[in-house]
Amino acid sequence: MNVEFEADHDALLQSIVDVALAIYGAAASSIFLYDTERDELIFRAVSGQGQGLLVGRAFPSSQGIAGWVLSSRQAMIVDDLTGSDHFARDIAESTSYVPRSLMAVPLLHDDEALGVLEVLDPHPQARAAIAELELLVMFARQASVALRVTRNYAQAVRADPNARRRQETRRLLSALTELVEEDSGPLPRR
Repeated sequence: MNVEFEADHDALLQSIVDVALAIYGAAASSIFLYDTERDELIFRAVSGQGQGLLVGRAFPSSQGIAGWVLSSRQAMIVDDLTGSDHFARDIAESTSYVPRSLMAVPLLHDDEALGVLEVLDPHPQARAAIAELELLVMFARQASVALRVTRNYAQAVRADPNARRRQETRRLLSALTELVEEDSGPLPRR
């Protein structure tokens, strides 16, 4: 995959978790992507607690609230995680941050679950209204679009691996032509 394109994609996902963290006054926010081959959820973007430690870490997709949200394709708010049957305390402890509450929404495209967006320990007023969960669902839609664009690009490159080379060659030739024209005037076109 194009390194610059992937960097832009990662920056968009990071921006989504950063904004979610700020809007909800949360301790942390994260995006997990679903790896279908390994059947795992992988931390892809993290803001707040664990930001420098968790990106790239994975856990089984059947575990925890993120696993439940992924499989059920339903958003969830839990105000007290000590009473939640879905909360995987062992996974949270392994990240060195154990939240008290969270909001989680699936990242969906058509019928496909791509991952999960979570907000950990949001400010109590942010959890009070269903409208706040709907706002988080909108952030999840943005992340889903970013993920879909990335997958489409990767599929196009796999289908025609030389397409990227041709595009890069055209770009380089165009830049070279511009440089030559700057030095010697317009080149004759064939």
